[in-house]
Amino acid sequence: MDGGSSSSFFSLKIQKGDHFNFFDFSQFKRKRRRRGPFFSGGTSTSSSSNNNINNNTKKKKKNKMLWIIRFSGFFSAAMLMIVLSPSLQSFPPAEAIRSSHHHHLDYSYLRLPPPVLLSDSGSMVGAGGRLNFRKASAFRNSNECASPSPKTQIGDACDPNLVHVAITLDVEYLRGSIAAVHSVLQHSLCPESVFFHFLVSETNLEALVQSTFPQLKFRVYYFDPRMVRSLISTSVRQALEQPLNYARNYLADLLETCVERVIYLDSDLVVVDDISRLWTTSLGSRTIGAPEYCHANFTNYFTPAFWSDKRLSGTFDGRKPCYFNTGVMVIDLIKWRRGRYTKRIEKWMEIQKNRRIYELGSLPPFLLVFAGHVAPIEHRWNQHGLGGDNVKGSCRDLHSGPVSLLHWSGSGKPWLRLDSKRPCPLDALWSPYDLYGHTK
Repeated sequence: MDGGSSSSFFSLKIQKGDHFNFFDFSQFKRKRRRRGPFFSGGTSTSSSSNNNINNNTKKKKKNKMLWIIRFSGFFSAAMLMIVLSPSLQSFPPAEAIRSSHHHHLDYSYLRLPPPVLLSDSGSMVGAGGRLNFRKASAFRNSNECASPSPKTQIGDACDPNLVHVAITLDVEYLRGSIAAVHSVLQHSLCPESVFFHFLVSETNLEALVQSTFPQLKFRVYYFDPRMVRSLISTSVRQALEQPLNYARNYLADLLETCVERVIYLDSDLVVVDDISRLWTTSLGSRTIGAPEYCHANFTNYFTPAFWSDKRLSGTFDGRKPCYFNTGVMVIDLIKWRRGRYTKRIEKWMEIQKNRRIYELGSLPPFLLVFAGHVAPIEHRWNQHGLGGDNVKGSCRDLHSGPVSLLHWSGSGKPWLRLDSKRPCPLDALWSPYDLYGHTK
């Protein structure tokens, strides 16, 4: 791992051509001694006996030394294997337990999974060939930007001049995540002042990010899917397939306490405006901000069992709940931590596990906790639904009005449609940020 990387959690990459020189134990094997007559030429029997005794003593000492060397070699090799074996690492990465004062998280579930295989250049190796990403062009701040601190240690995240962006890195959606990061950098007035917080469930992905964006300020936080599997209803299949959808629930716990605000972005979008404009949005007294869509039929997100139980549906009493998409949010982490909102979300997930009160996965708990208490953000910051709203093969048009962010929410992802040679017209707006390449 590049020593200059902002990411500090442990990873091991065995590159092509690397090898470890363990002891060659074959050289210590005893050679078969030849049997034959005693050499007696010119010596007496007594002298010959003494020589034999001396020789036997020397051989015993030599054999003893050989056994000591063998034991030392085996011991050293065993210790080295223990250190190098990822499967024996029982400690969670430091990033995942940084805010350990939040006791409601069960960190005993945090374990490292097998590492993703990477090539010498840091690209991901797949069964069908090498999957790599081209290196992004260098970027720099304009003269109007405040000078950020030099990229050195993890303390960089505490620089007050930084814009903090959180995004997941999932192998299935990695191409989209890289394009999203690229779009933020391309349109930012101060790209060197943007700090990315990547949430992953696979190790070694930070090496790929570092090779694609050598100048990028970022940290990687390991999120174990087992943290939420016990809270997810087995009937919600889609949610089970993408546990990282729930990682945003734990941003206040995973990120450094000095990070007071963060922009959360999904992996299937591109930003076509300066991200600092979204960053400076006023949240007033609210904990989160997002574009709201009050014309949407809010009742469709919950089951009849929910609405018929006044103890449950009464949570919206005194509120004017509106639908909002959780793929783009500005979050006040100070208020989130103070209000213990992660615990509130988990409470609704526990209810859902025992009795079905909603059909979707990670969205309804956010609606239950925040709907009606969201700071409204301009719709330009989430032109969502470009993925076809889960209707296969459908193409959508842009909503009326200005556009700052294009979001391919839904089942149709632009990279899949482009590869299949059946793109939608708006997919052409995503492709300029695509850094993906495939070589045999």
